[in-house]
Amino acid sequence: MATACGVDFGTSNSTVGWVRPGQPTMLPLEDGKVTLPSVVFFNADDDTTSYGRAALTEYLAGYEGRLMRSMKSLLGTSLIDGQTEVAGRALPFRTLLQQFIGELKRRAEREAGRPLASAVFGRPVYFIDDNAENDKLAEQTLADVARAVGFKDIAFQYEPIAAAFDYESQISREELVLIADIGGGTSDFSLVRLAPERMAKPDRRDDILATGGVHIGGTDFDKYLSLSAVMPLLGLGTQLNGGAEVPSSYYFNLATWHTINQAYTKKMHAQLVELLRDAREPEKLGRLQNLIEERAGHWLAMQVEEGKIALSGAAGVQLHLDRLIPPVHVDLTREGFNGAISHLVGSVEQTVQAMLRDAGVAADAVDTVFFTGGSSGVHALRERIAAVVPNARRVEGDLFGSIGAGLALDAVRKFGGA
Repeated sequence: MATACGVDFGTSNSTVGWVRPGQPTMLPLEDGKVTLPSVVFFNADDDTTSYGRAALTEYLAGYEGRLMRSMKSLLGTSLIDGQTEVAGRALPFRTLLQQFIGELKRRAEREAGRPLASAVFGRPVYFIDDNAENDKLAEQTLADVARAVGFKDIAFQYEPIAAAFDYESQISREELVLIADIGGGTSDFSLVRLAPERMAKPDRRDDILATGGVHIGGTDFDKYLSLSAVMPLLGLGTQLNGGAEVPSSYYFNLATWHTINQAYTKKMHAQLVELLRDAREPEKLGRLQNLIEERAGHWLAMQVEEGKIALSGAAGVQLHLDRLIPPVHVDLTREGFNGAISHLVGSVEQTVQAMLRDAGVAADAVDTVFFTGGSSGVHALRERIAAVVPNARRVEGDLFGSIGAGLALDAVRKFGGA
């Protein structure tokens, strides 16, 4: 039995893995499920704090309060040293991260029936693109938060490498594998030589041919789907009587998970009142104003996210936005979604191609592409990645559990067993 766990603190979902003989590696964290959505809701009506699915349920039920999501996106940015207001009190963002990761630890320990003082944390290949100093700062911040909630021994592993370890436990022969981990906030890749006989090696650096990543993930796909298909109904792209366009910043804030709350300020409300008087399409601006007054930005973002997920298995889907005034139905198509995110998919494809060049590996030498991460179901992205390595067979891992399971295996290597 391992003495340490693996912690996958994700932009959208989090998991904890712990190796136990004859038992599942992934620990149930909420309602028997191994994922805990990375969400916190501060309920102002009851003066309570809830997490995960319970937080989303309370928010959607109409309780007054603050919903916080995509907290991982704060790491490595200037926002991490800022704060937000909750129930009239200032809440530092570092404290917010401590609250969530502390809750993740408590739930894991309750399921394990023992303290978990050591952990291997997953991290993206790059928290922040093209900024080594901020990337290092992001990892240090996560380590500081982990220690603050009671983890004494902490190590880090790249998330796609962790997924590679999980896949390696399932194969019977040597393979050259492209690991494609498409998460909520980042797309991370590794090119790894895997084999059953290599699993026991304490140092796997020679087996890792290359790693790469880009700060593009599921929340970015949500954002551009929202901007292209939904925000025009709230006035994006419309004009004022003087000919100027309504400022797009309102819509970008509402379409981006970790900036939605910035739309709820008194300054924003005052600006919208003025804009509404001068709008050429006041019905659309009225929808925007009402959405903000009702603090329904997170509800709208969740509807868009559900639409995106549905498009992974269907060519079209209809969103019923009945909380807008007046209500509206939006037809989403996979074709339109693909067009909205084409620039993002192109950047991800270039990242994979650059990684192969850096490794000096021909694309047709890759045996397998292993998809993991909740956003790897995006059809256009999956097809473009697979096209880069045309001879590779496609394997789909546990979209939400592969990384946590691999981190748990790495925890055994790094910290040992009981």
